[in-house]
Amino acid sequence: MSQLRFHALKEVFRREPIEVKIPQRLSRLYNENVFSDETMKEYLTPSAYKYIVAAKEKGEQIPREITDQVASAMKEWAISKGATHYTHWFQPLTGSTAEKHDAFFSTVEGGFAIEQFNGSLLAQQEPDASSFPNGGIRNTFEARGYTAWDPTSAAFVIDTTLCIPSVFISYTGDTLDYKTPLLRALQSVDEAATEVARYFDRNVNKVQSTLGWEQEYFLVDSSLFNSRPDLQLTGRTLLGHSPAKGQQLEDHYFGSIPLRVLRFMQELEIECMKLGIPIKTRHNEVAPNQFECAPIFEEANQAVDHNSLLMDLMGRIAKKHNFKVLFHEKPFKGVNGSGKHNNWSLSTDTGENLLSPGKNPKKNLQFLTFFINTIKAVHDYGDILRSTIASASNDHRLGANEAPPAIISIFIGSQLSAVLDELEKVTKGRLSPDEKTDLKLNIVGKIPEILLDNTDRNRTSPFAFTGNKFEFRAVGSSANCAEAMMVINTIVAHQLKLFKSEVEKLIQKGFSKDEAIFNVLRDYIKTSRNILFEGDGYSPEWEKEAAKRKLKNLKSTPEALKIELEPKFVSLFVENGVLSQVEIEARNEIKLEKYSTLIDIEAQVLVDLARNHIIPTAVNYQNKLIENVRGLKEIFSAEEFKSLAQEQIDLIKMISGKIAGIKVSVDRTISEMKKCQKILDTHKKAEAYSEKVKPYFDVIRADVDELEMLVDDEIWPLTKYRELLFSR
Repeated sequence: MSQLRFHALKEVFRREPIEVKIPQRLSRLYNENVFSDETMKEYLTPSAYKYIVAAKEKGEQIPREITDQVASAMKEWAISKGATHYTHWFQPLTGSTAEKHDAFFSTVEGGFAIEQFNGSLLAQQEPDASSFPNGGIRNTFEARGYTAWDPTSAAFVIDTTLCIPSVFISYTGDTLDYKTPLLRALQSVDEAATEVARYFDRNVNKVQSTLGWEQEYFLVDSSLFNSRPDLQLTGRTLLGHSPAKGQQLEDHYFGSIPLRVLRFMQELEIECMKLGIPIKTRHNEVAPNQFECAPIFEEANQAVDHNSLLMDLMGRIAKKHNFKVLFHEKPFKGVNGSGKHNNWSLSTDTGENLLSPGKNPKKNLQFLTFFINTIKAVHDYGDILRSTIASASNDHRLGANEAPPAIISIFIGSQLSAVLDELEKVTKGRLSPDEKTDLKLNIVGKIPEILLDNTDRNRTSPFAFTGNKFEFRAVGSSANCAEAMMVINTIVAHQLKLFKSEVEKLIQKGFSKDEAIFNVLRDYIKTSRNILFEGDGYSPEWEKEAAKRKLKNLKSTPEALKIELEPKFVSLFVENGVLSQVEIEARNEIKLEKYSTLIDIEAQVLVDLARNHIIPTAVNYQNKLIENVRGLKEIFSAEEFKSLAQEQIDLIKMISGKIAGIKVSVDRTISEMKKCQKILDTHKKAEAYSEKVKPYFDVIRADVDELEMLVDDEIWPLTKYRELLFSR
């Protein structure tokens, strides 16, 4: 056994659960370290607080003098929590969060010092933007980027730093982050959904998008993690034979949480409560060492910030408990990967969920309006939804008989399908009194009763209706929720605007409001049929059926990212004021560059492991076998030798064949990598990595994994799956 592997396993056996001081009531910790509404009421004047509320609810600008008041109050509160520094906390297109800390400390005349923080420092910071992804928006030598305070998301204190959620833009005003386009999309869906909601309730003045994410992840002991160069450098195991026991007994799912893991979860929940992250659920997931946590639903922008913050927290706290958190979508071959289900809905300022039926036909018609418009939006713009979840890591998971396929479809359940069938049969045009009565009583009126039994869900569907929300299941574990939320809210906003326009045209022709709505919804049901699928999304039959329906099966990231630049999708974001064409092109460039870079890194790591770890180990073991065969030949007669040594000779031949195969594949990988590195066009480069380099990963892995079962366990250099997945 290699020294590194031996010492890693030795460390694991020494581990003891770290005790965590658990409070009697978690609720008492909630928002303890957040500059929440209640805290603002305490620290701000009533007029200043009103401006913050107006900024949150109506997007109104906060006057400079009020910003100074807020900064002063925020500073005093943060210092009372032990803060010495502040930072604009933002989400650049790297996929992680970023922060630059500045001290409150400032010198004044006479050799004295004070804590200083004013409105201009709160409103804006200027971090060096030269090293953040920009997709060609700015030149490398132009370092300026600006972070600007987002008052719709609450500031918080971590350790000794006041963190101020912020947007990140370039000197020219182009977005360089995930938050800015999300905020624009949320504003767009607010405006569009409010107009439609007012058909049913004139008191609605605001609609907000809500999000409840479910975060899946793996935990691996930190010593074992550090013994695997591939895990360290790529986030996944590029090599490794599946253990005899994986997840096939399904005994891990919802099982008793291991004590070390439970202690990690308990401390995580305590810190989440302090930071206002409303974590509600924790449990074992399907794969060994895989777990999940989920919060109560929140407004989408706040929920996205909380998910990004949670991922940061998980890494910090896991380190204290001698764990490493893996957010990679497929860190281990042969067991389930990790997703981040995004549960999306729309709610009004009158307290209603627009995707939940009510107690009367009017409320149910409202439900059908938003329900069917969402289906129509996904039907027309499903390909851009696929594009938004495209990444090198998520490619391993989508369609791998454990996650939704790369084909975008919607599951709504048999009962709601029957409702849509009935609505489609409604006569086009004006309705007779009897038809109106029948429609309201027998179809629309019975929706709540139908949904009482419509609780099952299709885990093979990428976009499923689950009672009072849609669940976008195809989002990857490592992804920032903002991009998926930005796209969903944009396409729904766009569709609702079209819907209102069509309804108004019919009203102008003399149709009643309800008649106009029914007519438009009826047409939408007809034209959106292809996107609805109730069956097994994992089956080969669905791929064939989807092709007949002309639904795209974009299996790789380069294929999916091509979609983003199609005029239809560019105009979608431009018309709704979410992204400019320059920003769309830049983001597409960034994603393609990231894809190529990640595949290149994985290829280099794989080549290094094969050349410098696997082949030398295999040759070493082969030499031992050869020496043993020679010894047998010296001791035994030719006839005895032939019968006694044949098995070892066959083993030597097998090992030689695998070594030769690995060597050939590694050389070809290197050759293809060098060709790819010279390609200047980012899309062609990504395609080349996908089609020419990536296929060798499986070929090399197959030979190495077979070698793992042939070579003496005592000298195998890499920590094995049975050790990674079943050590706690």
